[in-house]
Amino acid sequence: MKLNTKSLALATAVSVLALPAFAAEEVKIGVPSWTGAQAIAHVLGNIVETRIGGTVEYVPGNNATIFQAMDQGKGDIDVHPDVWLPNQESFTKKYVDEEGTVTLSSNPYEGNQGFCVSKDFGEANNITDIADLGRPDVAALMDSDGNGKGEMWIGAPGWASANVNEVKTRDYGLLDFIEPIRAEESVKTARIKDSIAKGEGYAFYCYKPHAVWFMFDVEMLSEPTYDPANYVMVQPSDDADWYNKSKVATKDALKDVQIAWSNSLVDRSPAIAEFFQNFSVTADDVSQLAFEISANGRDAAEVAAEWVNNNSDRVDAMLGL
Repeated sequence: MKLNTKSLALATAVSVLALPAFAAEEVKIGVPSWTGAQAIAHVLGNIVETRIGGTVEYVPGNNATIFQAMDQGKGDIDVHPDVWLPNQESFTKKYVDEEGTVTLSSNPYEGNQGFCVSKDFGEANNITDIADLGRPDVAALMDSDGNGKGEMWIGAPGWASANVNEVKTRDYGLLDFIEPIRAEESVKTARIKDSIAKGEGYAFYCYKPHAVWFMFDVEMLSEPTYDPANYVMVQPSDDADWYNKSKVATKDALKDVQIAWSNSLVDRSPAIAEFFQNFSVTADDVSQLAFEISANGRDAAEVAAEWVNNNSDRVDAMLGL
């Protein structure tokens, strides 16, 4: 009995001494501009804070900034919450494959991307395929500024997918009729709402998962079937002459979307790094989270906390409990 008492006292002392080290677990989470990434960032952060007992800082940034910070390994940014492949492959090839400074999760969810119009606009004008946007009558209906070309949102500044879509607009033969627009995603969302309310034409880059499928009645246009021979994309980070050296005339392949983190995190915050290894969400999870944030105007942290509470068994599994 004395031995058991001494063992218990020792265990208690060790636990108390271990608390400061455990509390020192910390992570800085990169937050890209799109809503799905914001949702996942806050889910990661909530689990770190409420289940691991660590501290979290959210750092806004684009893909290049986040990957560069993870590569440096100084803790300025430790994790990218929503890496789309092959869209961001130029970054993963450099920092994951070549430099070996970043780890990519092995638990992806599936992403699908293309171009959308509202269902009413599509049905009223028989728009079902990307080539239909090159019809003069359709382009005229999408011309809101009177410059003779219809506007199409292709993504936000800094998005690798926006570069792909700029090349696609050219290689689909749409540049004589369509003006590719880069702007923050909030601008696109407001324009979709406004165009539907006014019965105007509008086309935009769209992807799944995303809140837009819960917010509006939209349809994805068909594109030529994915063909790697006609899908040669060179990103600006690889070559300054990327636009001329690229050729993209087919639909994108389905995507793998996962998180990535700095290898330095393993030494600095091992419990958090281990959790990241096991982190997993589905496309439906992300769509629902993004909908609550975008459509219902809720705070990302609040939505993430609710998701964590409602999925405690899944969270336990991620934490090895």
